[in-house]
Amino acid sequence: MTARDDILAAIRNRRVKSALRPALYRAPAVDGDLAEQFAARARAIYAEVQIVDSESDIAGAIASILRDKNLPARIHVPPASVLTAHTGNLETLATPPGPDDAALAHVSFGIAETGTLVNAAGEGTPASWHFRAGLEIAVIHARDILPHMENALAKLKQRGALPNTINFVSGPSRTGDIEQTMELGAHGPKALAILIVRS
Repeated sequence: MTARDDILAAIRNRRVKSALRPALYRAPAVDGDLAEQFAARARAIYAEVQIVDSESDIAGAIASILRDKNLPARIHVPPASVLTAHTGNLETLATPPGPDDAALAHVSFGIAETGTLVNAAGEGTPASWHFRAGLEIAVIHARDILPHMENALAKLKQRGALPNTINFVSGPSRTGDIEQTMELGAHGPKALAILIVRS
């Protein structure tokens, strides 16, 4: 016998003949106010989160975010977005944003368990929009915050065919690959602000 035969024989002798089947995955319970839980998780992963009472508060919240970051009163909004009507007196541009720009995005769903945004591509919600801007301001309604990722996927399926692209975003873009130092803005926005609309 060769060394190779010895090694393979040893592997075969140690192979488990009948492994136990793992238990079915049960998602942990997410109870209480899903919007508050989502906000807490999103803040823990470097996102700025504000909760506003109604859609009429969106324009003021956007203006406040831009002012706090010393950015011009200008926002890029995708063509055909439902948010175009909620920019108030801000200068609104329908052109794709660049790395020094702020962009507004309507979010399909949020996941309370992880503070993750679920961005389904479609008319008024282009997939590329989430990767171009230096600051993304995401708007989500509290009713669209669900306990788990599986709930969000089920809701998307209920709408019919799944969209061509679904982006799951957990906080601003970041990487720790370079000298184990956290860098923001590696593959997308350096900053992410989320507006949760209660009604």
